[in-house]
Amino acid sequence: MAPSPKLEKFLKRGVVRGKIVKVGYFREQGLEVFLDKLGAQGWLELFTNTQLGCSQPDLTEFYANVSVSQGLLTSTVNGVLIEVDAKALGVILGVLATGFDLYV
Repeated sequence: MAPSPKLEKFLKRGVVRGKIVKVGYFREQGLEVFLDKLGAQGWLELFTNTQLGCSQPDLTEFYANVSVSQGLLTSTVNGVLIEVDAKALGVILGVLATGFDLYV
């Protein structure tokens, strides 16, 4: 079975493992406010931790298939259905999930 066009698009993208936000660069550019906002939301550690990583093909498939409806995030990876609510996602990522419904 051929991958969907959406999956093919995602497969062409690279996924950064671990360190996504270069703190030094943002400080050099005078953008500490961005780092402060990430920290206040509890997301700074997630975006600067070089120990975190993931399988690029699995992550690609997850994002290609993801949908959000009524506070529930659903996707499939390798034929396995994944359903996660905002609170559980916050626990998994180690970040605050407050206000999730405002973004959806």
